[in-house]
Amino acid sequence: MVVMSTDVVDARERAADERGPGAIPVLDHGFVRLDGCMADDLSVVNAARVSFAQHSDELAERDQGLIRFLMRERHGTPFEHNAFRFHVKLPIFVMREWARHRIGSFNEWSARYSQLDPEFYVPEPQDVRTQVGKPGSYSFDAVDPELAEHTRESQLAVYEQAYAAYADLLERGVAKEVARNVLPVAIYTQFYWTVNARSLMNFLSLRNAVTAQREIRRYAAACEQLFGERMPITHTAFIANERRAP
Repeated sequence: MVVMSTDVVDARERAADERGPGAIPVLDHGFVRLDGCMADDLSVVNAARVSFAQHSDELAERDQGLIRFLMRERHGTPFEHNAFRFHVKLPIFVMREWARHRIGSFNEWSARYSQLDPEFYVPEPQDVRTQVGKPGSYSFDAVDPELAEHTRESQLAVYEQAYAAYADLLERGVAKEVARNVLPVAIYTQFYWTVNARSLMNFLSLRNAVTAQREIRRYAAACEQLFGERMPITHTAFIANERRAP
């Protein structure tokens, strides 16, 4: 049975406190929160209709049809005149996958300037998996309960040892940018991500997909929930278009 240290338990309580209203919890310590938004379905309509020097103040039925047409025919630029600013807390290994999408603006918590918290991702037993197949066509199966618990215990032991070494180096006066080298990629970081709807749909088409790694897919699903709440007509058209970004 995995036994959490006091530091890890306290870190989970802090994570729950810092999420704030409207945040969607993800994994054990993480969340996705919409920190700011300048986006709605009408922004798509007006960006398209400016070609004819037209402007709408309210979304009409014919405007919804226009959004579906733009999505279907992949006229993408009208979906760029908006912005979502997400605040995300996630393990560093998920952040590294996310940063491969060079379609937005990123600002991440810097471990050069501040001490990271003792928060590490420990997968739930059902998320400990084995890969079957060959590169490019893997499938993933759950392991037996004993191996799942062994995996969780082994990871937690490494996390606690690594963080103890990190804290010791800091206490001895080693620079943060050097001391952090002992930390594993399962430690949590935070970042802000600003992205328009077109680029967000590209991200969602790839990361909220069955082929995506399970952990980042859960974050992408949270982003998609917030996207759908702010731009429901656009989101519905995205789904109808087989989740292809315009």
